[in-house]
Amino acid sequence: MEIDSSLPEHIVRRDFIKKLAAASTAAWMTGEPRAIWGKTGESVTHPPAKADACILLWMAGGMAAPDTFDPKGYLPFEKGLEVKKMLSTFPAIQTSVDGIKICQGLENIAQVMDRGTLIRSAVQPDLGSILHSRHQYHWHTGYVPPQTVACPHIGAWMAKVLGPRNSVMPPFVNIGQRLEGVGESEELKAFTTAGFFGSEFGPMNLPYPEEAAQSVKPPKGMDAQRFANRDKLFRKLVDQSPNREIMSDYQQQSMLRSMDNAYRLLSAKERDAFDITLEPKESYAKYDTGRFGRGCLLARRLIEAGTRFVEVTTEYVPFFQWDTHKDGHSTVDKLHKEIDLPIAQLVRDLEAKGLLDRTLIVIASEFSRDALMEGKPGSTANDQTTFKVDTLTEMKHYGLHRHFTGGTSVVMFGGGVKKGHLYGETADERPLIATKNPVSVMDLHATIMTALGISPKTEFSIEGRPFYVTEDGKGKAVMDVFA
Repeated sequence: MEIDSSLPEHIVRRDFIKKLAAASTAAWMTGEPRAIWGKTGESVTHPPAKADACILLWMAGGMAAPDTFDPKGYLPFEKGLEVKKMLSTFPAIQTSVDGIKICQGLENIAQVMDRGTLIRSAVQPDLGSILHSRHQYHWHTGYVPPQTVACPHIGAWMAKVLGPRNSVMPPFVNIGQRLEGVGESEELKAFTTAGFFGSEFGPMNLPYPEEAAQSVKPPKGMDAQRFANRDKLFRKLVDQSPNREIMSDYQQQSMLRSMDNAYRLLSAKERDAFDITLEPKESYAKYDTGRFGRGCLLARRLIEAGTRFVEVTTEYVPFFQWDTHKDGHSTVDKLHKEIDLPIAQLVRDLEAKGLLDRTLIVIASEFSRDALMEGKPGSTANDQTTFKVDTLTEMKHYGLHRHFTGGTSVVMFGGGVKKGHLYGETADERPLIATKNPVSVMDLHATIMTALGISPKTEFSIEGRPFYVTEDGKGKAVMDVFA
């Protein structure tokens, strides 16, 4: 199914939502997905796992690479500065690795760059009308939406293929993103799911990390017996629900198994991992930079307790956080303060606990940003910025306001990747496109899956058709990033 990018954006968005909703509804009716043989008739051989767990640190809204991990020429704000001369709005600083510089404001991350690999050449396709939700769906599932089936999130793939690390712990946890009461929530729900794999492989959503402990306790004032009785009644209601007619036996049983898993966690000692107030004060303070920082602390505790995949997001809300359509420099300066120390501390803590080598940390975003260009050279995407000025007159104009898909940074720590390694590069002058070793979303997914011991050719049969962990099984891991 195609989206007509020539239509006005609000109509494109509405059409997109309708098609996503249709695919999500269809997922309820699908039968059990089954692992099948590879295209050659031989079974898929999984690579040796370099990591047992993965943490995705999602910079939602479009993290500008020139203002974070790929600094270019820097000019400070001054009235009359020509926009075409504005590349980075932060100066470069040295990291712990000779030859690798990142932007001022990320001093703590700079100190741990010798533990990881910086990819500067990630690229995204031109999807016509550049909607954050479409690009985020593509990044999280590996498929360009809309699709005729509900595509599983990469965390759900790990949960399904690898199984739980600890049978008590949820294998997939999503931290920091509200899925109700925010803009584009329906689009976010479309990829924050296990899709056709079923509810048991879907995410446990924890929008507020400081409230996570309450999610693994019976409601206040309800004793264990009363809660058990309510659980039995709820199961009966599920079985007799009108949705029973449009939900396959597999999907219903998957929902009930997810309820079993949640119920088991309520009485397990591992539930303490959800309570970040149990963290020593000195350690807690290093993560207490905001909701994202506390989410990093929760992620570390969950990985320690046996969760397979955790996503921590700065949260996507239109025109908020990394969605810098105004006050770009000021907003990114604030975001530097929110992400810098928690990310570095997460790396240090996992290393100190002996977990970093077997945990892959990925810092990523749906695309980068530029001061002049929407999309990439040759793109026909509509320019969505409201700041169409040639010279700076106000501080709110100082920043990278347009969506740029031609060159994006991704950072990886642990999980078998090389230490202190730089892969790929982008041009030093506009357009800041990837000029060496471009990495597509498909190949980036293949790299992540390979680290976790999952073949990029892994496929399941759903409703009689093959469905792959990377589109058509064509993803190729970037082996040069691995030690």
